[in-house]
Amino acid sequence: MPDRRQPDSPTDDNPFAAPPEGRPDQPWQPRTGGDGDGDGRKDSDGGRGPARWDPTDPIQRRARYALLAGMWGFFFGIFGIPSVGLLLGALALYWGITALRGKPAPATADGAPAAPAGLDALGPAARPQRTAAVSGLVTASLAILLAFSSYALQLAYKDFYVCRDDALTKSAELQCNTLLPDNLVGDVLKVRQ
Repeated sequence: MPDRRQPDSPTDDNPFAAPPEGRPDQPWQPRTGGDGDGDGRKDSDGGRGPARWDPTDPIQRRARYALLAGMWGFFFGIFGIPSVGLLLGALALYWGITALRGKPAPATADGAPAAPAGLDALGPAARPQRTAAVSGLVTASLAILLAFSSYALQLAYKDFYVCRDDALTKSAELQCNTLLPDNLVGDVLKVRQ
């Protein structure tokens, strides 16, 4: 089998290799991106880009919470648990609105404007957080709409449901169909023989 060793080149950048002969050992340092900026990430204007997700920032947390709560509220609304869907939808609505509003920090004592806070402090990296907050608002609105329509349906057809639950025989249960209007919802809810 031929020897597959690569020839040593001056551009060899193996961090685990021994230092060349005659050069002393150096302590480990993180690699630089070519211009000495640490991890080398840059945003569009040439400076270092901010972190995309900061779990200590309450504005970013609320944007994520809005998305998750709205999504789960929508699922609970679809699967017939409107009370939990309404609760999660209301929470997602609150979290989404507060994440989008993102009040900036107050001005400093010397009158200088404070650094931007919330989603504005992230600059171009705020786009995913803003998208999460808006998506949370949309799914929260759908969850609340599903919950209210479920409650409205129960109120509109309350007489039918009470009659059907109180019926002791199949023929008494069939008599409850007279309480339903002649429309699509009434046809769906009719007791079948």
